[in-house]
Amino acid sequence: MSWQPDQDPICGNAASCDQIEQVIVPRARDLGGFEVRRALPAAARQMVGPFIFFDQMGPVEFIAGKGIDVRPHPHIGLATVTYLFAGEMLHRDSLGNALAIRPGEVNLMTAGRGIVHSEREDPAATLSTRNMFGIQAWVALPKSHEESAPAFAHFDREALPRIVGEGKRVQLIMGSLFGQTSPVPFPHESLYAEAVLAPGAILPFDAEHEERAVYIASGAIDIAGQRFEAGRLLVFRPGDRISILALSQSRLMMLGGDSMDGPRHIWWNFVSSSKERIEQAKAEWRAGKFDTVPGDAEEFIPLPE
Repeated sequence: MSWQPDQDPICGNAASCDQIEQVIVPRARDLGGFEVRRALPAAARQMVGPFIFFDQMGPVEFIAGKGIDVRPHPHIGLATVTYLFAGEMLHRDSLGNALAIRPGEVNLMTAGRGIVHSEREDPAATLSTRNMFGIQAWVALPKSHEESAPAFAHFDREALPRIVGEGKRVQLIMGSLFGQTSPVPFPHESLYAEAVLAPGAILPFDAEHEERAVYIASGAIDIAGQRFEAGRLLVFRPGDRISILALSQSRLMMLGGDSMDGPRHIWWNFVSSSKERIEQAKAEWRAGKFDTVPGDAEEFIPLPE
């Protein structure tokens, strides 16, 4: 793989800075001792490619007896992509899947016409102090797949392409980048990757995707002489390749893809191109018509009123 540094714009080039369309500061939400920072959807931006929800989980240190404990809840019309930097989370769903996800691994849960899942921790893990840090993204399904059968797939970190060199480590989660292609499937052209940069490293970001953005999970970066700190989503205009300079040890999430086939309606955990479909899902959850989660059917999150 070649980073092709000879084709990068020079850092400090104002033309690169002009490629920044929006800077989004995530909204913080307290989920009971566990903070989530939501970058998408934002007031001025619903999606970047298919990415319609983008949540930073943590970083947080849980003391013994505390931790993640999200009761079963439903989804339609989307897929969740869970990726951790630190910690562990136990996934269970109404298809009967039950497994833990660890740093560098990927859980892809496709809701389609409807799925229920919970996100908790192994009870043994809660006996000690531990850290949690990661990203959960929701990607909207194209209209042709909104009513597809629900599915779940897990990918170990060894299955994901990794590109290393010149102070950069990029792990490809979805789509194609730098000549590599991820095995994680999604029925819409998309890109998702983690990039860890040493101070002074330069990360090129081609314009081969119609929509693209970078989320700064930690550290600080420079684009065309402008500094951006952690907790910012930078949305780029379609155009030329840009260069991202790491001012400190930094972790970025690269995301994007083709624009979606129309806007989406969002209500609670439901995403759809149809308002009527969301009303149907609300009625079905209220009436208990979704499948339950084997081994975790005693509790559930009620429909918000």
